Amino acid sequence: MKDHYSALGVSSAATLAEIRTAYRQQAARYHPDRNAAEGAAARFRSIQEAYDVLSDSTRRGAYDNNRKRNLLDNPLETAGEIWAAYFNRLI
Repeated sequence: MKDHYSALGVSSAATLAEIRTAYRQQAARYHPDRNAAEGAAARFRSIQEAYDVLSDSTRRGAYDNNRKRNLLDNPLETAGEIWAAYFNRLI
């Protein structure tokens, strides 16, 4: 499961305005027309997907519910994915 909050660099308690601001900053940074790095296009698609889900209140609610269930059902796998995504962002 992808962590859309970490893709945008916001907390799960972020407001719509904070999500929008983070999206604009990340999109400008990783847009393929502005960033020629190898992984920029994939990162941009991830940011776009995260914004599409988190900016829609219905989709965000469903995502949050699924996220909570996933943490309860398989916490070790979820924790591993979150840490892997975190370390990949650092590198």
